[in-house]
Amino acid sequence: MDPNQQPGDAGTDGRLRSGGHTLALLVIASCQLMVVLDITIVNIALPHIQTALGFSTESLSWVVNAYTLTFGGLLLLGGRAGDILGRRRVFMFGVLLFGLASLLGGFAQNAGQLMGARAIQGVGAAIASPTALALITSTFREGPERNRAFGVFAGVSAGGGAIGLLAGGILVEWLNWRWVLFVNVPIALIIAVVTPRVIRESERHSGHFDLAGALLSTFGMVALVYGFISASQEGWSDPVTLGSFGAAVVLLTLFIANERRSPQPITPLHMFADRNRAGTYAIMLFFACAIFGMFFFLTLFVQNVLGFSPLRAGLAFLPVSAMIAVMAGTTSQLLPRYGPKPFMVTGSLCAAGGLAWLTQIDVGSTYLGSILGPMLLFSAGMGMQFVSLTLMALSNVPNRESGAASGLLNAMQQVGGSLGLSILVTVFGTASRNEAKDQVGSFLRTSTPEQKAFFARTRQFPKPWSDQVLTSGVSAAFVAAAAFTLLTALIALFVIQVRPSDLERLQGKHTQTAV
Repeated sequence: MDPNQQPGDAGTDGRLRSGGHTLALLVIASCQLMVVLDITIVNIALPHIQTALGFSTESLSWVVNAYTLTFGGLLLLGGRAGDILGRRRVFMFGVLLFGLASLLGGFAQNAGQLMGARAIQGVGAAIASPTALALITSTFREGPERNRAFGVFAGVSAGGGAIGLLAGGILVEWLNWRWVLFVNVPIALIIAVVTPRVIRESERHSGHFDLAGALLSTFGMVALVYGFISASQEGWSDPVTLGSFGAAVVLLTLFIANERRSPQPITPLHMFADRNRAGTYAIMLFFACAIFGMFFFLTLFVQNVLGFSPLRAGLAFLPVSAMIAVMAGTTSQLLPRYGPKPFMVTGSLCAAGGLAWLTQIDVGSTYLGSILGPMLLFSAGMGMQFVSLTLMALSNVPNRESGAASGLLNAMQQVGGSLGLSILVTVFGTASRNEAKDQVGSFLRTSTPEQKAFFARTRQFPKPWSDQVLTSGVSAAFVAAAAFTLLTALIALFVIQVRPSDLERLQGKHTQTAV
């Protein structure tokens, strides 16, 4: 090494030397962990947020969706910004915006302030996350080196959710719910300070921002998600519900028309011309529908029905992180030999099996007897899927479009999570209302005067009737989530086709020449 060259400096080919690789990967993975972790670190605090700020169970999903909708809706714009303005510069701006929004959210005094801060967090994440993934393609050589980096990135993406639940449990138990937001501030500052020391700026490409496409897609998805949540609260024939769905159709139709006309669309439609890439995006969309729902409803179940404290609930999800890490590492090692398709099919089936198992929960369920096994099976599928999907989405993509390709993959995950959660909340709401009607007779016959007074005051059942209502809704939501994962298995089986050139790239025998 040149004595004047720092560990993070690049060699003659513009890529980092081995010492800088480790530090660069640590920074990129830390950002992705912070962004992904924030989706579920808040989940563990949801019962406390609900009490403190007055959310209903259905409206509580907006604490998650306010973040994921802006995250998913603006991801493609964030990816394009990195390509045009420089990935490192954009990456640092996104991280700092994320930290500022976390600070504002921690000080929120009402539901509106919290949802506003969560939406701004989503904007910061949309800027930082796709540029983080694209930085891997410009920092690591295609082949085993990049496979390892993608394996770490995918493991963090998949396991960050479970880590967030554990971290959230610790913070809520020892401090309070506000610290699940405050904790991001020092992390963001450290990443922003270290980044220019270990990551080189990428080449800037000419182009323009498709702001119209970004806004149309974001507001279209907001209207669609709002329609599903409104349906769960007010019914399918409610004027607001119908108006939301109508607005979603109009906005998303205009979005597609805009993308067809734009010379540099935020969603390059030619990305879907490749059969494998289109299948990969579809799998990520539907798989995310199930993932977000599983974490959301299991968090409510273990705290409200099983009576776990926030810390104990966080610890309950720790095996998920371990299983994801093991399966992601194993999959990244075996991918060059077998290709991604076997892992995509098997991962989907494992996840479907875990969710089908979870449909059997009831008020008498225990963690060891009814929760742990299904979670491990589902997380094994997550570990296999995330590595395979990440590699397939960016396979054979020119460097100049890697930001858009990575942004589209992340967008599918966040938009799929938002859309899936809203659909599952609708299923939950319908099933729980039907169960509540069935419980009325038993409640009137056996409840005490104090319990009747509680119901008259709050319009909610006290325990144990509330547990039965919640469990019935959660079980129904898991049925729908299992259907989503079965659909991903079918897509992987019948759409994905692994070509010899794909295996050559995974084995490092084929270099990417387009820049």
